[in-house]
Amino acid sequence: MSTILTVKDLNIHFGDNHAVKGVNFDLKRGETVALVGESGSGKSVTALSTVKLIGGNAKVSGSVKYGDTEMIDASDADLRRVRGNDISFIFQEPMTSLNPLHTIEKQLGESITLHQGLRGDAARERIVDLLNKVGIRNPETRLRDYPHQLSGGQRQRVMIAMALANKPDLLIADEPTTALDVTIQAQILELLADIQKSEGMGMLFITHDLGVVRAISDRVCVMQNGVIVESGPTGEIFDNPQHPYTKTLLSADPKGTPGPIASTAETVVQVDDLRVWFPITRGIMRRVVGHIKAVNDVSFAIRQGETLGVVGESGSGKTTLALAVMRLIKSEGPIVFMGDSVDGLSNKKLKPLRRNMQMVFQDPYGSLSPRFTVEQIISEGLDVHGLNKGQDRRQVVKDILEEVGLQADMIDRYPHEFSGGQRQRIAIARAMILKPKLLILDEPTSALDKTVQVQIVDLLRELQKKYGLAYLFISHDLRVVRALSHKVLVLRQGDVIETGTADQIFDDPQTDYTKALIAAAFDLQAK
Repeated sequence: MSTILTVKDLNIHFGDNHAVKGVNFDLKRGETVALVGESGSGKSVTALSTVKLIGGNAKVSGSVKYGDTEMIDASDADLRRVRGNDISFIFQEPMTSLNPLHTIEKQLGESITLHQGLRGDAARERIVDLLNKVGIRNPETRLRDYPHQLSGGQRQRVMIAMALANKPDLLIADEPTTALDVTIQAQILELLADIQKSEGMGMLFITHDLGVVRAISDRVCVMQNGVIVESGPTGEIFDNPQHPYTKTLLSADPKGTPGPIASTAETVVQVDDLRVWFPITRGIMRRVVGHIKAVNDVSFAIRQGETLGVVGESGSGKTTLALAVMRLIKSEGPIVFMGDSVDGLSNKKLKPLRRNMQMVFQDPYGSLSPRFTVEQIISEGLDVHGLNKGQDRRQVVKDILEEVGLQADMIDRYPHEFSGGQRQRIAIARAMILKPKLLILDEPTSALDKTVQVQIVDLLRELQKKYGLAYLFISHDLRVVRALSHKVLVLRQGDVIETGTADQIFDDPQTDYTKALIAAAFDLQAK
């Protein structure tokens, strides 16, 4: 096999920050090489340097050759010819990569027209063929759709179609499955492998998830702090890792089980036949002609010290259920919290109860105000609920920071000065400072590196044990759910498909849907 990409002694500086340090690797036609490492390891910057997409403030030295062409000092004309044509990219979040103002047909057509000169019916025929190839059903009917009208998996398939539009020699996939459900992730990985085999292209696959690496790559390069600390065939890296960092990554899966529940534990929240239907209106009078049935007749109870895991694919109603329990959206059906019925209460009457029900969101950077210091963020709830009287506010914040594993002297920093895992600890501290009875966690670990996931799971276990917290834990990562949950509720399109103890659901699933979810999550790790 001929070599497509050769990287030698690549160094990248951003000011005083030496982000990539003497990186060497090559990639052959028909081969998949995985760049693996945690956030900040330099893997994405290395990939972007192949076509000079890292910005003018970067200082790059060494050599990056695509075939015989040196890319580091390539002219703008050569770069335009290569980008999107010979070398294509798939990025992590398709919603930010696709233009929300343009239809799918227009976005795919731009690249085809630019590089192949196809227009009109010829371009449309090529677009339909590409969408068929990546598994979009009835593609002729989706050409006029906008990105927001597609699911996450469909948007990622469109991104893959765009990357393949000009039959590239090299496909660079930067965390293309991180934000997807486990079943969709498995489909996308299988799709990429099939397309690579049929097209004979090389693929540089960037990820922090070693389970994904094992399923798709031929060789692995493990990066830490800008350095490739270990590389070799995938089987050898997994079966006989040599570097301590590689061993740490391979062992970074949440393990163990949640602690026991006290026999005297009281019920914190009970929900019976909860329903959330969004009306569909038509005409000038906005008559209701139907409903989007987001959540249908869901019932559960959570006791002190107990975790209910809620799993299901995107669109199954998981987050809608959480928002309804928090009384942030309207719903039907009784909700009893700490013995009080809360489903019919006004916002004024709900306010004193809200300190006891708190929520932690998926993206800590998006849920923390960039204008507030850590002290302001964490203490805001104290002010809202009038709980800071007679207390040394700064000391209270410092105490909760240390309890969630951060240093007290971080109190005056801003969110952008922290890593993803540290920001999530701040979000947990903001909720915990009010000493709630119920904590709703909506995908709190999915955006984090695997090693950081383990740390957050351990932290949540410790807090639950210490304070007897009830958790409603939402996730598409079933490994995390199993490590934290006493009971599991499986949702699909708003309906409860299956519910039971964690052991029942994971060891003896009863429905085909649950079996498919578990197989997608755990079989991927076994490959």
